[in-house]
Amino acid sequence: MQTIQGEDFEKLDIRVGTVIEAKEFPKARKPSYQLSIDFGRLGIKKSSAQITAYYTPENLVGRQVIGLVNLPTRQMANFFSECLVLGIYDTEGQVVLLQPERPVDNGTKIG
Repeated sequence: MQTIQGEDFEKLDIRVGTVIEAKEFPKARKPSYQLSIDFGRLGIKKSSAQITAYYTPENLVGRQVIGLVNLPTRQMANFFSECLVLGIYDTEGQVVLLQPERPVDNGTKIG
């Protein structure tokens, strides 16, 4: 594993947001959802997330998530993903979303 400097970590803009819309993404190569996430003063950002194993669109709406918001926009089929929702892989290889222990303001910076 490569060691990084504090300045490297500071380049990452990781924030808390609330999912306000989630829907199936049929044009994705792997099963995915299209998410709209409210990051407070940063606005609403879109994300494509391969999180269909444990989550449904219905139980994602209203959930706070952690997202990396300063990546360049990436096009996937007809969708433009503007942030990366963060999670960890469990022993089954499925994504478990990272989320705050209790509700916090949307846009709160991690770090």
